[in-house]
Amino acid sequence: MVLASATLLAPCANAVAQAGYPSRTVRLIVGFAAGTGPDIVARVLAQKLSENWSGTAVIVDNKPGAGGLIAASEAARATPDGYTLMLGETGQLSIAPSSYNRLPYDPAKDFVPVSQVVSSDFVLLVNPQKTPARNVPDFVEWARRQNRLVMGTFGAGTPGHFGAHLFADAAKLVSEPVHYRTTSDALGGVFAGDVHAVFASVGLAAPNVKAGKLAALGTTGGSRTSLPGVPTMKEQGYPSLEFTSWFGIVAPAKTPADILAKLSQDVVKAVQSPDSRARLEEAGFRVTGSSRDTFARIIAEDKETWGKAVAATGFKAD
Repeated sequence: MVLASATLLAPCANAVAQAGYPSRTVRLIVGFAAGTGPDIVARVLAQKLSENWSGTAVIVDNKPGAGGLIAASEAARATPDGYTLMLGETGQLSIAPSSYNRLPYDPAKDFVPVSQVVSSDFVLLVNPQKTPARNVPDFVEWARRQNRLVMGTFGAGTPGHFGAHLFADAAKLVSEPVHYRTTSDALGGVFAGDVHAVFASVGLAAPNVKAGKLAALGTTGGSRTSLPGVPTMKEQGYPSLEFTSWFGIVAPAKTPADILAKLSQDVVKAVQSPDSRARLEEAGFRVTGSSRDTFARIIAEDKETWGKAVAATGFKAD
C-alpha cells in the first residue's frame, strides 16, 4: 500500500517540480563570442525568458572557440536539472559527428532538444577595397585570375568551413581555407586582406555591409534576406549553393521530462513574442520556435546532409 501511494504521488511531485521551475538563475551557454549572431539570439531569448519567469535571471555565458566545441563539451557535462542550457547550432550538433575523429561529446546521447529558435542564411563577404567584384559571377572570374581562392572560416568543422568548400566546388575553384577562432576574427581577416572572402551569417554581416565596410555578393538561402538588394546564389547561377544554419536550445541528457516540457513551451513563447521576433528579424534571422520533435528531426536530417559535404572534403579533425 505504501508503494502504491508513492507511485500515485510521483506525477504530483513532477507537476510541483515543473510549477516551481525555475527557482534560481539559469545559465545559457553560447559557443561564440559576445556581439556575434548566436550571442544576439541568446541575449534576446534570455531577456524575454527572464521577463516571463518573473525576473528570474538568465545569464548568457559565452564560451567561444573550436567552432563551438568548447561550449558543447562543458554543457554536455552539466548537471541535468534545467539550470544549464546551451544555444546549440548546426556545427555543434549536426556537423561535428562527421568531422571529428574524437568528439568530446555525443550530440545524440549527451543532449536533448528543447526548441529550434531561429535559422540564418549565410552571405558571401569581401573587402570592397581589395576585391573589385560586386556579384558572385564576377568574383569567381576575379578569383580565377588570382590562381587561388583563400576563404576565411570561423573554425574548422563549422558550416562556414564546409560552405566555403561547397562554393569552391560549385565554382570550380581551388580553395584554401584559413580557420579563425571566432566569426569576428574571420571578418578581421577579410578587413586585413589576409583572406579573399568569408561566409558569415546575415545577422553578423548586415551592420558591416550597411556601413560599407564589407561587400555582400550573394546569400545562401532559398529567398532574399534582410539584405534585400543582395541576390541569392541560386539567382546568380549557382542553384546547388543553398544552405543555412540554425540555432536552438538544448539541455543536458537526463533533464527531467517535466522540466523539458515547460522549457519548450516557454522558449517558443519567448522567441515568438512580437518584440523578440522584431529584434531577431531586424538582426537578420528567421524566427521559428519549433517543437521538441521537430527540432530533433532537423538535427538528424542535417547530420545526414552535412555529412555528405564533410565526406567530400575528406576532412577529419582530432
